[in-house]
Amino acid sequence: MRKMIAVTFLSASLLAGNTLAFAQWPQWGGPNRDFTIENTKLANSWPEAGPKQLWQRDLGEGYSSIVAEDGVLYTMYRTGTSPDEFDIALDAKTGKTIWETKRTAPVPSDMTAHPGPHSTPLLVGGHLFSVGRNAVLRCYNKNNGTVIWEHDLTSEYGAKYSQWGYSPSPIAYRSAVILPVARRRPRFDGNSAEENERIANQIDSAEGRTLMAFSQADGKLIWKSEDIGMDHTSPILAKINGFDQLIAVEPEAMFAVDPVTGKTLWRHAFEKIDGVLVTPIIINKELLLISTPENGSSLFRFGKKDVNAVPTLVWQSRKLRAVFSNPIAIDNFVIGSTGRNTSMLACLNLQTGKRLWADRSMAKSTIIRADDKLIMLDEDGQLALATVTGERITFHSKATVAQGKAYTPPTLAGTTLYIRDRQSIQALDLGT
Repeated sequence: MRKMIAVTFLSASLLAGNTLAFAQWPQWGGPNRDFTIENTKLANSWPEAGPKQLWQRDLGEGYSSIVAEDGVLYTMYRTGTSPDEFDIALDAKTGKTIWETKRTAPVPSDMTAHPGPHSTPLLVGGHLFSVGRNAVLRCYNKNNGTVIWEHDLTSEYGAKYSQWGYSPSPIAYRSAVILPVARRRPRFDGNSAEENERIANQIDSAEGRTLMAFSQADGKLIWKSEDIGMDHTSPILAKINGFDQLIAVEPEAMFAVDPVTGKTLWRHAFEKIDGVLVTPIIINKELLLISTPENGSSLFRFGKKDVNAVPTLVWQSRKLRAVFSNPIAIDNFVIGSTGRNTSMLACLNLQTGKRLWADRSMAKSTIIRADDKLIMLDEDGQLALATVTGERITFHSKATVAQGKAYTPPTLAGTTLYIRDRQSIQALDLGT
């Protein structure tokens, strides 16, 4: 009987461990699209050499982050400036390829530094959705890589994008997959009055296509939103006062649509045109934070009743100006990597926007919050584990784990951290 009890206990422990090890990170930004995850099994510090490396392998160019489910990782890459890019599924325990598919996505000759792909795939049920650099949306059977359906958003729907290629990541809602079509935003600066008038008229008469929803099952078009414009950001879903809203931010405005119909619910225009690179985040189901490289961070509060009410500005601060990595909300603070040409972490008071502290010990960093801990990976490949208060940031461990430029946010599945730079992908054990 003792042996039976011991075996049963051991089996349950192993099962729990496996469940933790392959907890789901199904989309850009993780389970809630805000780069936070619940995990109480992380070590409080690492050896001086860094956390244990479970495996590492070459991968290739690209900034597509890694999604994880049921022991399988999915991402996108290309080899150098090759005209081909790849969707790939990897065994999460070993890094070995399960399947990969190729698609043609040429890179402009002047884009050798950042060829992409940039978008992050989306896992929903048995499907994997991905968008290549050239704005081709594909739906795969996630188990074997078979293409179920695809849409060329450029040739079919007139999508346009900048020289950087397609950047936003798709999102799921009920039976739909929704994504920006990356219409290239107009530039009014430096043009003649006649040219600006022509651009304005073109915008006014454009067919709606900023956001589009397709059936996950067969790819049929469900709705198209107004043509509001779009840049590099990815949309988010929020339940505000009991109503679902799909919220997106572009350089001239932020707006929300009904995710069932695509109808615009509200729109808030910005006074200054500014590039928007990071995803907005919802805090405590009542606040909306956005951050841009020039204007800085802005906090908005939603109204209490009217679904069509425009959120009101609470504060704005240039003390946290996110470039490519998302700020993180923790307790009564907002923490993020700030500035185009600086290397600084900044912490703002959530209620007032006042900067509480700054730290210059890391280069530009992407951040994940796991319970009360922050996991940070800077662009030079330095990984850090930290906790924060209103007075300071305390680093418990730091180690250089990547050699190439590391711009892609890490993925935490259970106690395993998956990171990629511009050359390789690896798995690190952050467990106790």
